[in-house]
Amino acid sequence: MNQYENENVSLSLFGIPKLMPFIRKYLPKIILMTLMGALSSLIDSLSPMFNRYALNHFVAGKTLAGLPVFIALYVGMLIIYVIDNFISTYMCGQVEMSVDRDLRNAAFDHLQELSFSYFNQNNVGYVHARVMSDTGKIGVMVAWRLMDVVWHGSYLIFVMIMMFVLDVRLALCVAVIVPIAVILVMFFQKKLVRLNRMIREINSTITGDLNECIIGAETIKTLAIEDRMQRDFEKDTEEMRRTSVHATHFSSLFTASVTFMSSAALSIVLWRGGIITARGVMMIGTLSVFLSYALGMMEPIQWIIMTISELITTQVNVERLTRLLNEKSDVHDSPEVIEKYGDAFNPKRENWEPLFGDVEFRDVSFRYPDGDEYVLEHFDLKVKQGTNVAIVGETGVGKSTLVNLVCRFYEPTSGQVLIDGRDARDRSQLWLHSNIGYVLQTPHLFSGTVRDNLRYGKPDATDDEIWDALRLVSAEGIVRQMDKGLDSDVGEGGDMLSTGEKQLLSFARALLADPRILVLDEATASIDTVTEKALQDAIVTVTEGRTSFVIAHRLSTIVGADIILVVDDGRIIERGTHKELMQSGGAYYKLYTRQFEELATERVKYDNATN
Repeated sequence: MNQYENENVSLSLFGIPKLMPFIRKYLPKIILMTLMGALSSLIDSLSPMFNRYALNHFVAGKTLAGLPVFIALYVGMLIIYVIDNFISTYMCGQVEMSVDRDLRNAAFDHLQELSFSYFNQNNVGYVHARVMSDTGKIGVMVAWRLMDVVWHGSYLIFVMIMMFVLDVRLALCVAVIVPIAVILVMFFQKKLVRLNRMIREINSTITGDLNECIIGAETIKTLAIEDRMQRDFEKDTEEMRRTSVHATHFSSLFTASVTFMSSAALSIVLWRGGIITARGVMMIGTLSVFLSYALGMMEPIQWIIMTISELITTQVNVERLTRLLNEKSDVHDSPEVIEKYGDAFNPKRENWEPLFGDVEFRDVSFRYPDGDEYVLEHFDLKVKQGTNVAIVGETGVGKSTLVNLVCRFYEPTSGQVLIDGRDARDRSQLWLHSNIGYVLQTPHLFSGTVRDNLRYGKPDATDDEIWDALRLVSAEGIVRQMDKGLDSDVGEGGDMLSTGEKQLLSFARALLADPRILVLDEATASIDTVTEKALQDAIVTVTEGRTSFVIAHRLSTIVGADIILVVDDGRIIERGTHKELMQSGGAYYKLYTRQFEELATERVKYDNATN
């Protein structure tokens, strides 16, 4: 089904019931806000009655009797009106900002609980739009658009009551506008929902394209694909333009139809009211009130129609945000585990057992949530505490999958991953993650200083501890050469540093946490040969007594591992020490000798070029 074809949208209160958990605590303010809005509309509807009295009493009656009382009442009404507007506007602002904040916090918190698969299946632009754009529109809907509906709706009610009290016949001429407008809303709303859903989805695509263009600027230029990126972006913006123009035309036809009916009703009032006044049945002041009401009703009707259209549009935002908040993580703790160990935001550390580092895969099969084929099948492996495990193999054979299952970034499709002899699912994710140091092939640093980034590994780390970690990974000299040392800014994503420098800082950050399980996912791939040698010496020291998993492309870096696993097609085809595997002459031997020959060839080419 096309993503735009699902038009079965519940229009009940424009999605507000779905938002009740977020607006319930603000109901007193919302009630006060709506009461103030209704009072304001009542005062607006009473204003023409003052004009009617002035025309009929002071002008037609040619007397100033009662003028001081009239002025006092009028000024008093204005004072109440000003105070009322101040309170209602203040409350609207508070409700909007509070609901907006709560929705963003809830969305952000929920994103922290989702597993890797969600972020693999949804691009950054889509997620960004849910958290920032959709929540903002919902905040405006709950506050200002609700106020618009209340004010204009109550104004129409008050006006219709007063017109029927003054003259039933003329009131019926004007009242015909309301049911026709309602029919138009019911006719147009389904089309508007579909068009606006399309616009929002296309906008998310454009946001994602722009985000990729900014993040991948260097790649785009090196591949010389600026023209392709431009064509794709222009294609999306052109689709956005066509859909938006179609929606605008439809909305314009909607508004024009209502305006025409309102003008026709006003003409009827002028015609019928003029005849009645000429016959002396109605005073000029009463006709003036009807004209004011007839003219005044046109704007509220159009405002209500536009507001309802916007509320219909915002309902799409509600649906999309609700879909995010209802997204279930593929990896989650059971209620029993949360009760004992707490969750990511409220951990019960006093119940956490120490982690020693024994890891076992017991008949584990795994396939990714969006995949059809198994990456691992009936996989078994036992790793004792303090063992240095190296994992090698061609790209895409399941090397990273092994460590992702150890870290519980994914759950096994079947089988068990045991930590210290217990199923990893029997204890909380945060307990496990707090005992794991993970250094990725592509390092990521957060915006801020060097000190801030390293303290993500240990928030209470002292400067001495930070320098010790930097010294251990041969990064002390790099930081000391920076202008402000530990207070030096690394830039967004660490873009003020080289890839190798970011990798070393990421390594120091992991070590600072003193993890019981250390995972190095191609962690030396971005480091020069000299630094790599120093880092390998440091790895020997820091992995002492710790369980470590090293995914390596450079096989020379893992020759000292306690056990080397050769993975192919989701299965371990060889295991043993470097010496044992070389002697066997199998897959590892072929990988190692091929890589050695490639390095030797490169060295010869380099020597020939320099001679």
